Amino acid sequence: MTDPTTDGRVQKGNETRRLVLSRAAEIASVEGLAGLSLGRLAAELELSKSGVFALFGSKEELQLATVRAAQRIYLDQVVVPVRELPAGVGQVWELCRRWLEYSRTRVFAGGCFFYAVGAEFDAQPGRVRDALAAGSLAWRQTVLEFLESALTAGELRPDADLGQLSFELVSFLEYANAVSLLHDDETVYARAGRSVLLLLRSEAVDESLLPAD
Repeated sequence: MTDPTTDGRVQKGNETRRLVLSRAAEIASVEGLAGLSLGRLAAELELSKSGVFALFGSKEELQLATVRAAQRIYLDQVVVPVRELPAGVGQVWELCRRWLEYSRTRVFAGGCFFYAVGAEFDAQPGRVRDALAAGSLAWRQTVLEFLESALTAGELRPDADLGQLSFELVSFLEYANAVSLLHDDETVYARAGRSVLLLLRSEAVDESLLPAD
């Protein structure tokens, strides 16, 4: 028989963990993962520092847990809904469109969480960098996977260079994110969306498969 007291403690611990990680992701997207500390999060959320420490144990574990939490939010916002769509250039466009909205609407206060913290850790070997590198690779593979599906569906030219196409698409998205943050300029998202559409049209077998400007 399950002890209801134990169940209650576990549920409370899970809720506290989600609360801490939600705030940690917001902080990290603006100040970087280095800006996180167990004491700061406990103070801001009015929690016991010893209780927060018990959940994570160290700053590195907190950073890793924050990266994993951000990945779940990102996937739910950008990738998961698009997987339900039919394969083709329209699916690729929707993936890019949702990424631009994810950045534009500031799902994370600092724009794309992974763009922000990736720059922070790209030259720092260790477990956090490894986790970020794995996430970056998974994103690029996702874009390539959707392009491959579009090719198989017969909606991309047979001679399309999918590696190059993937590289250019991701570049448009990340540049829009960077410029919007640095210059507080939301118009770059519309420009990036148009660039994505022009590129996809140039490689599609039928431009009408994609939306008009």
